[in-house]
Amino acid sequence: MHDDDAALALHALGWILSDDPRAERLLAMTGLGPDSLRKALGEPATLAAILSFLAAHEPDLVTCADTLAVRPEELVAAARRLGDDERSEA
Repeated sequence: MHDDDAALALHALGWILSDDPRAERLLAMTGLGPDSLRKALGEPATLAAILSFLAAHEPDLVTCADTLAVRPEELVAAARRLGDDERSEA
C-alpha cells in the first residue's frame, strides 16, 4: 500500500465526516457502519472506497481537494492505486 495514498484517504475521510449528511451518504453508499468503518480503515479497499465515494460526486471531490490542498486528480489517482493494491494482494 502506498503510505501517501493511505494518508490522503484518511484526510479525505476526516473531511467527509465533518459534514453529517455527507458522512451518512458515505456509510449508505459503502454499506459500512461506523464500527465496521473504524475496523476496516487499514484496508486498501476501504481507503479506495472512501476516495471513490468522492470521485463519484464532483462537487465533493473538488471541495475536498481544495480543502486538502491537492488536485482532484490526485484523489482519483490515489483511489485507483489503492484499488490496484487490493487486487494485487488477492
